[in-house]
Formats: sequence, structure tokens, C-alpha cells
Amino acid sequence: MPQLLRLVNQRSYASPLAMFIRNHHSRNNLKTVLIGGPVGASAHRLYFSRNESPISPWHDIPLAASGGNPGEYNMVCEIPRWSNAKLEIDTKAPLNPIKHDVKNGQLRYVANVFPYKGYIWNYGALPQTFEDPNVVDADTGYAGDNDPIDVLEIGREICAEGSVHRVKALGILALVDDSETDWKVFAIRTDDPLAKKINDIDDLELHMPGLIKATVDWFTKYKVPDGKPPNRWAFGGKPKNAAYARGVISSAHESWRKLVLGPQTNELILTNVSVESSAHYLRPSHASDAFKALVSGAPLNVREQPEDPQAKKNAEWHFVRDIIT
Repeated sequence: MPQLLRLVNQRSYASPLAMFIRNHHSRNNLKTVLIGGPVGASAHRLYFSRNESPISPWHDIPLAASGGNPGEYNMVCEIPRWSNAKLEIDTKAPLNPIKHDVKNGQLRYVANVFPYKGYIWNYGALPQTFEDPNVVDADTGYAGDNDPIDVLEIGREICAEGSVHRVKALGILALVDDSETDWKVFAIRTDDPLAKKINDIDDLELHMPGLIKATVDWFTKYKVPDGKPPNRWAFGGKPKNAAYARGVISSAHESWRKLVLGPQTNELILTNVSVESSAHYLRPSHASDAFKALVSGAPLNVREQPEDPQAKKNAEWHFVRDIIT
């Protein structure tokens, strides 16, 4: 608890007056609390609570969906489909809120690479997973990217930032990003009308022809407008099936268990309210105290947030030639 409060005191957050509460998932008594303004504000943070007690979406939302079948998991949606802002669970901040990512002092947005608009899936993360940067994957030849596993949810509905959904894993791609393995799990919400028909990667191509190809094209090119080279792939950009995906997810869950049960790292925040055997465990009442400390920092008037000039670029098209390999 003292260590978490020290981390809290190193950061400035919005006043409690700048908080907005949204109940996304009443079935699991989950709520999100928005602090610091909307997407496009550098102070934007979306915190999570369960039964009115603060939780970490990374450590305290179970990986396995309650009452689900094998291969069904909880997904935390970070980025709604068709949007451009790069939102992500902050693994280096107390209680791991979703934040608008910043690089070199600038809020990050993905470019619209023709013919795509923003992210072409609901983009999120699998809680209680970790891609270990100290372990080289035997199949890809690269270590993990130090983050939870990414999910590409391909259902018909646009999911809200911070919403939590039961999804079924269909297959997986292995992106090689900055010489790190960055797994991308294809998944579909179990309440989607097509969920009963799509159970594996071949079903995905049958019922959504072209989506796999478009996904590989999107990830290959999406950094090119920022002056970076095209991304590379393990397995030649070919997806692995659902069984393989389940194996990768299981391994990443075990890596997370070792992480959260181990000593404190230099940068990742492992504080949780659900793993009592972890040295980083907090009683829910202590987590509430920590959250109160988080929101009692420097006041921020969200009504006076200026428009982020970078957001205007979200209307631009970028044309990138096909990559010949």
C-alpha cells in the first residue's frame, strides 16, 4: 500500500469533480470512471471498479469467462472500431486505467491507410495475460512485447471503450513489431449472431471473406504514414487456428501468473485486489483509499479542454503501395 501511494503522489490527476461514471457491464457489476476529460485530452483516464471497489482491468478481471466454454475469454475493449485514437491499458500506472497513448509529447492516432478508416475491428486486450519480453518464443524467434495479448473482435457491434465482453478465440496472427512478438487474436463476441457459425479460422474466411487479408494488410502498412518501414510477420502473415491461439493464450496467462506472483518490476504496476497470494495484493478498502488519492491531485477543468490539433488528421487518407515480398 505505501508503495502504491508513493506512485500515486508522483502523478497529477483530475479533481473528483471531473469524474463521470459509466455502467458498461452490470452483469458483472463492473463500472468505469472517466477522469481528466474525453479521448483527445492528455489527462484522459478510464478507471474500473467492481461492486463499487476499484480494480485493475489487467489483473482483476478474470481471463476465463464465467460459465464459458473452453476458448472463451473476457476481453477489455480499448479502442472502438472505426476510431483512430490509440487507447490502451496503462500497465505502468496505479490501477492500470485506459489512457490515450502519448509518444514524443504527442497524443497518438493511427492514420487512415486507404481504404481503411481507423481500426477495422474492436481492439482490446485479454486480462491476466502477459507477453514476456524475457522469453523468446520458439515458433516466432522473438521475445514478447511486455504487454497483455491483443484482441481483434470482429462482431457486428461497435464496442465502447472500457466495455468487457465474453469472446471466443478463432485464430491468431504473429506480428513482428520492433523485433518483438506481438500476438493478435481474432475473436468474436459470443452474443454475436454469427458466433455459432464461426468457430475457427477457416470459418472466419468463409463467413467474412477478405477480413484476414485486410487485417494483415492493415498491420503491415499502418505505421508507414509515420515514416516507419512496413511491419513484418512470423509464419509469413498466415494465421494459426483456434487451437494454436488457445495454446498461446494459456502460455501468456502462465507468464502473467509468474509476473504477478513475483517481485516488483522496475516499471510494470502489479497492484491487484484479487490475487491474495501476490505480494502486490491490496485489500479492496486500501484500493479505495489509493483511488481517492489518485483523484485528489491537481484540478483539471475538463470543460476547457482544447481540441487536440492532431485529431484533425483523422479525416485524411494515406495511400501506401502494396508491399512486395
